[in-house]
Amino acid sequence: MTDAPATLPKTNSSPWSNRPFHRQYLMAQANKLYDFFEGPSLNAKGGFFELDDDGKPLGGANPMRQIHVTTRMVHCAAIGSLIGRPGSGELLDHGMRYIWEGHRDAVNGGYAWGANDTGIVDGSKQAYGHAFVLLAASSAKLVGHPLADQIIADVTGVINARFWDEGDGAMRDEYNQDWSVLLPYRGQNANMHMTEALMAAYEATGNKDYLSKAERIADRIIARNAVPLGHRVAEHFDSKWVVDKHYEGNEMFRPSGTTPGHSLEWSRLLMQLWILGDKRNSWMTDAARNLFRQSIELGWDHVHGGFFYTLDWDNKPIMREKLWWPVSEAIGAAAFLSAYDRDDYFQSWYRTLWDFAENHVIDHARGGWLSELKEDLTPTSRLFVGKPDIYHALQACLIPLYPATGSLTAAIIEADHTVKQHH
Repeated sequence: MTDAPATLPKTNSSPWSNRPFHRQYLMAQANKLYDFFEGPSLNAKGGFFELDDDGKPLGGANPMRQIHVTTRMVHCAAIGSLIGRPGSGELLDHGMRYIWEGHRDAVNGGYAWGANDTGIVDGSKQAYGHAFVLLAASSAKLVGHPLADQIIADVTGVINARFWDEGDGAMRDEYNQDWSVLLPYRGQNANMHMTEALMAAYEATGNKDYLSKAERIADRIIARNAVPLGHRVAEHFDSKWVVDKHYEGNEMFRPSGTTPGHSLEWSRLLMQLWILGDKRNSWMTDAARNLFRQSIELGWDHVHGGFFYTLDWDNKPIMREKLWWPVSEAIGAAAFLSAYDRDDYFQSWYRTLWDFAENHVIDHARGGWLSELKEDLTPTSRLFVGKPDIYHALQACLIPLYPATGSLTAAIIEADHTVKQHH
């Protein structure tokens, strides 16, 4: 697999996202993702099934519904409603009710990590999960779902009371079910997704408090830590926000070392945050470009292609598996950066990333995207079983189709208004 060329020939230099064929390709890929996930994911008893590689439900007759799976499906159903994908309304309603009736802890407050047909089975209260509740409800508000306002109000109250640390300008990470124990761990992953959710909540409500929290988190995680560390995002911290370079936790949610995929995710989120903050924080665009470049430089496998999942602090791969989501996030970041930076680098990588996705990640035979490849790009399932969710891949397909002016949901609405004005 060759790397992206440094420059593009004049004959082939205009952005792919402006080309009718490429736009049709992206829409077709998004539609195929909905085809794969929409019907089989719906669990008639509430929430959503996780799917195997063939699109069949995993976890037996009464699987645990993890909160990030429920909420991401709601977010994607809201996107479906905004772009006019039939079937989205039922998914959205089904998921919103399960957030409120299944995941919400009516006794202790907050939202539990896992529930099944009998009730809460993993009661841990995690900032990561609450971030996605806020994202889902904010997206649902944009399509007028009747539960959206009460969930936004409820989860915002919990985030402000339990997770937000005003002194540190960031989120605490995890409590037990009754809030009596706060883990000493502080993590960037929960804070990154909270930044995404806070921006969506700001766009949905107009409440500036969400935006200022997002800006403070970005300052803490990126300006104060990632930038001085050579534009590498530190994942793990102690309770005083000192980087813990030796932390070893959950390989899926809190892997050791650095995770190039998270630098790519931050790259796009920083561009969004810069735009929503009226472009005052100019450090964000510089950081976004450098995070993207460092992820490619250090994280991309220049022999086989794809991003190594994790690197150590000497920039050597720890987990050499190539997952679907870093490529998805890289596509979204490249699309965003290309909209503001005329350097061929970003456009060139945008194409190389799509080449890689098309040839190695998209499962053309069965639908969906393969979640995990070995170093040599043969499919494997050491970390991820089946096809975990639609969220990362769907956003990769749709972000390039809409104005780079904020979150995808808000950009879809903006594009829709522009079309209306022209008619």
